[in-house]
Amino acid sequence: MSTPGSRCSDKVVKQNGDPGDNLSVFSNTQTPAGSAETRLMFAFKKDTHTRKAYLAGRECYSEEGKTFELRLVQKIKQQQSADPTSRPGYPSSLGVREFIRRAAEVALGKSSRAVVEDRVLGVQTPGFTAAVRLGAELLRHWYAAPAVWCGPVYLSSPCDDSLAGIFRAAGIQDIREYYYWDHKRRCICLEKLLEDLAEAPEQSVVVLSASAHYPTGAALSQNQWAQIANVITGRRLFPFFLLPPQALCYGDLERGVWPLQHCASQGMELLCAQSFSHCFGLYGEAVGHLLCVLKQKSLLFPMESQAAKIVRLLWAQPSAGGAHIVATVLSNPAHLVEWKEEVKRIVERCMLIREILRERLRLLGTPGCWDHLTQQGGLYCFTGLNGEQVDFLFKKRHVYLLPSGCLNVSAINSRNLDYIVESIHLALTTSY
Repeated sequence: MSTPGSRCSDKVVKQNGDPGDNLSVFSNTQTPAGSAETRLMFAFKKDTHTRKAYLAGRECYSEEGKTFELRLVQKIKQQQSADPTSRPGYPSSLGVREFIRRAAEVALGKSSRAVVEDRVLGVQTPGFTAAVRLGAELLRHWYAAPAVWCGPVYLSSPCDDSLAGIFRAAGIQDIREYYYWDHKRRCICLEKLLEDLAEAPEQSVVVLSASAHYPTGAALSQNQWAQIANVITGRRLFPFFLLPPQALCYGDLERGVWPLQHCASQGMELLCAQSFSHCFGLYGEAVGHLLCVLKQKSLLFPMESQAAKIVRLLWAQPSAGGAHIVATVLSNPAHLVEWKEEVKRIVERCMLIREILRERLRLLGTPGCWDHLTQQGGLYCFTGLNGEQVDFLFKKRHVYLLPSGCLNVSAINSRNLDYIVESIHLALTTSY
């Protein structure tokens, strides 16, 4: 029995050699395993080799090896900072209205029936990951109305390592995979993809990369997308599209969003997580957007209210600065033309690097066919290297790729190209 004035902490004098009154409530916190990217970046920073090359980043890099910054965006930032009438302030919890309107039009098109009939919900988010998380939260609340819904959610194999964790954090634990990439043939396997979706239970959520699939960089044709849309409709599945590197796959806004527009035109309800950080060089701003196409306009207000409630619990308000820049560009025809030209140059540079990489490997006589390098698109490239070869590059050549063999094409430039080609060749021809 406790005596008057005694405390529970009096009973614990020492733990791990520390006085009881110095114990922290976080003493038993376990350190989680860091992501592959985090571990690689840590190792890269400690690496003192003069020819080291980091190809595992997600940013878009310039020929100089720096994070790409668009001249147009620099100019708009300068104009905004010099504007005496500009006053900083919080946007609403759903974000900057003009940005939301323009982001929806970019994804669906101004003449989209969903836009014209006012059954599209848009929410600005602090980055792409936040857009996926909000979408997951909305699905859980939305589907939970008639019955408790907690999945399944189908992710492509392979996919971004963080996706499963995002859905689980939202309370959706039933995460499954559908076949996407054939490692032996180094291409998309549509037959197995369609088989997996055809076997998915009704009301399953299917997460789909609208363009520049990460980490493979492989995109589906319009005919293939039409076949996938037919299966989604027939099986009553729910499509959740991802657009992280918007416009950076083809350098063409319209072509990159065709799958999304096709599904919307078929009367499907859908979600789409967008990122404007890559294509505007706004990495410090984290400009994301979640788009939700609904069946009826009457659903818009309850969905908007639900979204606002979730946002207030997750991040309250998004940052306004980057969203204003994107809205300024997308709403000004002259700015839009200039922006498209800059994005086109980025895409052309990445494609040129792919072509040079393929040709140099061919001239060296590197084993295997390397045509898949130019059949992919966007910032990321699935090299086809196995874990042992990736490990060789890391340990022997100080070239850093993701364990999957994925590399960021834009991180290759005229200063490191020859060394990287030579390193890949050695990884495939050296006896370990």
